[in-house]
Amino acid sequence: MSYGLLKGKKGIIFGALDEQSIAWKVALKAHEEGARFTLTNAPVAMRMGKIKELGQACDAPIIGADATSVEDLEKLFRESMDALGGKLDFVLHSIGMSPNVRKDRHYTDLNYDWYLKTLDISALSFHKVLQTALKLDAMNDWGSVVALSYIAAQRTFPSYNDMAEAKATLESIGRSFGYHFGKRNKVRINTISQSPTVTTAGSGIEGFDVFFHFADKMSPLGNAPADDCAGLCMFLFSDLSRSVTMQNLYNDGGFSSVGVSEEIMEMLGETMKAKAGLQP
Repeated sequence: MSYGLLKGKKGIIFGALDEQSIAWKVALKAHEEGARFTLTNAPVAMRMGKIKELGQACDAPIIGADATSVEDLEKLFRESMDALGGKLDFVLHSIGMSPNVRKDRHYTDLNYDWYLKTLDISALSFHKVLQTALKLDAMNDWGSVVALSYIAAQRTFPSYNDMAEAKATLESIGRSFGYHFGKRNKVRINTISQSPTVTTAGSGIEGFDVFFHFADKMSPLGNAPADDCAGLCMFLFSDLSRSVTMQNLYNDGGFSSVGVSEEIMEMLGETMKAKAGLQP
């Protein structure tokens, strides 16, 4: 169902790779809500994914850009404003990658060059996007920028590795830049801490399947699907969230507020009984 929340609004959506991407869901929902936007991803990701199909479905121009390159970002923002006919109203940052995770380096034995790459791609790129938008005066007043995060920014999940620091930095950038962009143009900047979601990136984390089911059992509402994250993005992009800024919003079915669930207690109880039964 469309509510016309983004009718007349223009934006950029970073990070759509394929149908599993949250950014893909956001693009479809934004199109449904009346927005016009450009799609962007790193050239290597564009070759691997299906972004052309999404562009056709949403009638959206596709502009390749390496989000770690200020030169590429300047080109992206200028070409997006040209293609859409004016300044932007919203931006989605849905970017994250860790070479250490991909190459199975343990957190206590990180390759520091890769670590810096993780931070550059997954966090500093957010600052570069915001700084570029500010310097080019690319955002309309009362615009909205959203970045996708994860609760590992606050809590320890061993297999999440150096991405935890990246997400913590990402959220800090959202708060810090949110002050300056808010004072300058009333632009709101928020992050969404999403449930474990079956995406190409998320599924590559060791033990993801087990933790996905654990989080689902811990959350009163179950894990929040990507479509629900897209819906929250629509709210944050729309005028309905006009006074919401510098926040990290948990879209996780209640996981972030639960100490332990009855389902997990029951599972542990059954495990303990089974072990006791094996004892002589």
